[in-house]
This record gives sequence, C-alpha cells and structure tokens, in this order.
Amino acid sequence: MPEIRYELTAHAATVIAERAIDIAWVERVLVKPEQIEADNADPLLKHAIARIPERDGRALRVVYNASVDPIRVVTAYFDRRQRGKS
Repeated sequence: MPEIRYELTAHAATVIAERAIDIAWVERVLVKPEQIEADNADPLLKHAIARIPERDGRALRVVYNASVDPIRVVTAYFDRRQRGKS
C-alpha cells in the first residue's frame, strides 16, 4: 500500500483511541477511499469513506483537511448512515 503523509489533530487522536479505530484502517481509507465527499460546512474538509472488513464491513469515515501538507485528519468514525449502502 502506498504511503500517505498525514497528521492527527488532538481531537482525532482522542476519538480514534476511544472508538478503537486501528490507525492502519485510517491510513487505508486515506490511501484507497471507496468514496470522497465534500464537507457540508467547511470547504477545506473532505470525507474519505471505505468499508472495513475487520469490522463486519462497516463504513469508516475519515474527515481531513487536504489543503495543508501533510494532510490533517480532524476526526474518524464508523458512519451508521452508510450501513447497507454499497
């Protein structure tokens, strides 16, 4: 898998740990998203979404700012709204 340069905000680091999200999953979603969406409120943010087989195919949403180098991950969560969507 190709590498991606990123950093986590303090909030992202906290919620990733609290939600037991493996950092390798975050990296996988950033490198090979199934879908990318614009953020509704902040034009600088993008949402990368991909299913995580290790979590029963649940969709992991990683919200990041791609306008900085390295990209800055602001949060990540399993998106219940994506359940059942392909």
